[in-house]
Amino acid sequence: MEEEVFSDIDGKIISLDCQSHSSFCREFTISAAKVSIGKIMVYTCAVWLFAYAVFFFTENTAVLSSAIVVTLVGMMVHIHFVKIDHETLLIIGSLGVQVSSSYASGRESTTFIEMSKIKDIVINEAVHMQSIIYYLCILLKDSSNPEAVSSVVPLFQSSKPRLNCLVKVYKSCQEILACPDSLDNKSA
Repeated sequence: MEEEVFSDIDGKIISLDCQSHSSFCREFTISAAKVSIGKIMVYTCAVWLFAYAVFFFTENTAVLSSAIVVTLVGMMVHIHFVKIDHETLLIIGSLGVQVSSSYASGRESTTFIEMSKIKDIVINEAVHMQSIIYYLCILLKDSSNPEAVSSVVPLFQSSKPRLNCLVKVYKSCQEILACPDSLDNKSA
């Protein structure tokens, strides 16, 4: 088990945990910072102060009640659907790739892609705002033409690691894809 500290495209600290279960099975977990209690307090106070100011001038208690409800619902939606604590890529050379996302609420989202559907794993580049970012992605084979790419599955969408982190994961994935066992399954 090897854990290294990297940064994302915004400069925030993320960690990469690499686990090698065998020569053809590796797991990569990128973890982002946990939910900041300080940020939550600032946003909550700002909403409630604004609601109190509106209440002060309108003397309508529904404003305060709705501010509390909106804040609580907003926090729950953010924790359950938006804030991802860590993303995991599990690659098994003879079987396939499993991509998992764990949310702050404990909810998990998992997708499995069979090795026979994978054409390659590559680092791609994209223009984001006024800069170029890199991301790791899985190229899926087209069922009608195995030489063509039918779709692209981006990895680590929430954590957005920088190129140096992606290269480490990419090289390890390519080692597994180059193993004879995974090549036999890819061509089958």
